[in-house]
Amino acid sequence: MARNPEAVGNSRRGFSLQASLALLVMFATMTAFYASGFLSIKQDYHSHFGVEPQSSSSLKTSYIYGRVSAMQMKVGKGMEEIQLKLAELSTDSTEDAIHELKSLHKQNSNLLLEVAATLDIVNAYLLIKRPSPEFCTFLPSNYRKPNASQSSSANLTQQPVAAELKSEGKFDNDTQLRIEMMMTVEDEEKDEEEWPEEEEMPADVDPLVGFFEVEEMRRYLRSRVNRLGRKNFMGANATFASIGHACVSRKYELEKYMEYEVGDFCPDDWPLGQKLMVHGCDPLPRRRCFSRGPKMYTKPPSVNESLWKVPQDENVRWDSYMCKSFECLGGPSRKGFFKCGECFDLLGHERPKWTEPTNLTTEADFMLEDVLELKPGEIRIGLDFSVGVGTFAARMKEHNITIASATLNLGAPFNEIIALRGLLPLYLTPNQRLPFFDNTLDIIHTTLFLDGWIDHQLLDFILFDWDRCLRPGGLLWIDRFFSKKEDMDDYLYYFEQMRYKRWKWVVTPKIDKDESELWFSAVLEKPVRPI
Repeated sequence: MARNPEAVGNSRRGFSLQASLALLVMFATMTAFYASGFLSIKQDYHSHFGVEPQSSSSLKTSYIYGRVSAMQMKVGKGMEEIQLKLAELSTDSTEDAIHELKSLHKQNSNLLLEVAATLDIVNAYLLIKRPSPEFCTFLPSNYRKPNASQSSSANLTQQPVAAELKSEGKFDNDTQLRIEMMMTVEDEEKDEEEWPEEEEMPADVDPLVGFFEVEEMRRYLRSRVNRLGRKNFMGANATFASIGHACVSRKYELEKYMEYEVGDFCPDDWPLGQKLMVHGCDPLPRRRCFSRGPKMYTKPPSVNESLWKVPQDENVRWDSYMCKSFECLGGPSRKGFFKCGECFDLLGHERPKWTEPTNLTTEADFMLEDVLELKPGEIRIGLDFSVGVGTFAARMKEHNITIASATLNLGAPFNEIIALRGLLPLYLTPNQRLPFFDNTLDIIHTTLFLDGWIDHQLLDFILFDWDRCLRPGGLLWIDRFFSKKEDMDDYLYYFEQMRYKRWKWVVTPKIDKDESELWFSAVLEKPVRPI
């Protein structure tokens, strides 16, 4: 008996969706089990240690209890939402069902990450309160352990309340939690002047100071106590140095970077500094030496003239580049880099950008005037995170819009030419959090940066960081993102999850790759989130 191919296909799709639903239910159940397993720490605190929490840590204990309780409520609420969505999930449309499954899977993954983060906080707190012998070996010999005899003002206030409740037989773990949380709120409302000055960790106790062997690195890392002996306007009574966490794993390169004569000229080693930044040693430590400049710096032209004028070669140090002139960079010769190979041809390749179509596939090109008309008069400041020479910022400057251009010197003086054109360069790596406050930028534009090379979770972090900086109603302009055809749907999911308003959204074949790759361009508006 012949089978109906369409019926077989529908049957297989139905079975696949049922199997996916079953896996999702199992995943959600394990999430709840995992969360409830460690959340029981709150009720079994005394059985774990056999003692009451130390009085000197009542505020810390209440903070931990509060985090665990909040996490417990969040897990319960999340499970209810997931069960409701599973009950309402329809399998009439395969694409819609798969999209819903991806969304639920994402929600469960985020929930597990929050559970794991809360568990890490609890574990770190317990480790400090009762450090193991192995952990103690890493502590400096003069590390001051918490003194159990010390009592905080919060604990003194709690004692009569707890005693009264115990006498009435109404005291339990939940009551202890409510008392401590109540006292935490009361303590936070105290005026700052009532609290004694916080004790800073002595410089010789900081383990990083002793980790590095170069003395200049040690000098930079030591915390500096304020000379007046009290807190400064930032609320701290000392200043602390900051370096990227990967600087520890790049000890040899960083110590080489910090070997110089104080007050002399810095070594010509900016490629080493950029290598450290790209590998996570970002921010780099400050140095006390003079940066090297061009040998014959000439006066830059006026602002209106500099936007589309090729700078003079004397204004750039060419020692670390394959090309030694702007003529070489703008010509057809081998340049030593592949991203934006024609960017330095200002009057040819760059001049028509965003004013007339420049690609074989014109659907992926959005004109600047069309985008600005979406928000007339509202776009004033923004960021261009791309590999380029600032042409997008130059076009926006012609409309009295200020754009910071974030890029690296990838084999050519990208930052130098942006500055020589009278624009603002921002020397940033993709690893770094944007140095802007929340909800401040009107527009973020990117091209030749977010491509099919990028890891999915890294893209997720970057998009949420951009969302943080964009103001409500701000525009996110994705300009010619490309990837392999089979990978594009996975990348589009991360843009869709932001739930931005779609002003423009185009996915079209990338003709120069025999249609094996796709372009994706979009102009999206950040929604207003009042909560």
